[in-house]
Amino acid sequence: MPEDDGTRNHWTPAVYDDGHGYVTEYGEAVVDLLDPKPGERVLDIGCGTGHLTAEIAAAVDEAGDVVGIDRSAEMVREARETYPDLSVQQADARSFSAREPFDAVFSNAAFHWISDVDQNRVLAGMADALRPGGRFVVEMGGTGNVDRIVTATLDELDARGYDATHPWYFPSVGEYTPRLETHGFEVRRARLFDRPTELDGGADGLASWLGMFGDGLLSGVPDSERAAVVGAVENRLQPDLFDGETWTADYRRLRFLAVRSE
Repeated sequence: MPEDDGTRNHWTPAVYDDGHGYVTEYGEAVVDLLDPKPGERVLDIGCGTGHLTAEIAAAVDEAGDVVGIDRSAEMVREARETYPDLSVQQADARSFSAREPFDAVFSNAAFHWISDVDQNRVLAGMADALRPGGRFVVEMGGTGNVDRIVTATLDELDARGYDATHPWYFPSVGEYTPRLETHGFEVRRARLFDRPTELDGGADGLASWLGMFGDGLLSGVPDSERAAVVGAVENRLQPDLFDGETWTADYRRLRFLAVRSE
């Protein structure tokens, strides 16, 4: 789910849901790890179009309360239209302040959009938002996530004389768990794992992925040149990531369950 902090991706809800539905599908396992209970109060960071938020809301029942936040006005609008009974707000995780504590904070595929320098601010805010003993359940890109795609894109941009930098934060377990502990969390589970992910769209899958998620990578490329750059990146990656019908992205995920110390 999107929660970008400055790469300024332009989120198109219909394209996101129709062409990148695997983000929500894989997020089901993160909801299972959260294990929401009736009556709980849960915050969903980077809720996107609200599909997982709605699942959590169904689990906590009418006695509970679920709040979803996302920076994208387009995503929030779509979530509200699709799930009019959900509480969804346009808000920035870096400055969010809870009016009353939550039993759990949840996030799927959003925290890697928050820069390294802003992570501590967000983690401090999440600790403040949780009651003592509250759960913090997150899946995000981990170290090496989409490394082949990023490397091929940066190499192509360099060859063409464009300045470009890695736009995401993909930490390791050893890097991130001390950060959590510094902010008063006890890490109960933390796992970094490979998750090769088939991209929707057939032969256009990689181009579609770059079109949805790659604004930060391609921000220095004029619109008139983007198609040529993407085509060149496809050529670089075809031997490794394309089987003639489907592109498979080299995803690696960091998933953790932490508890705010009493």
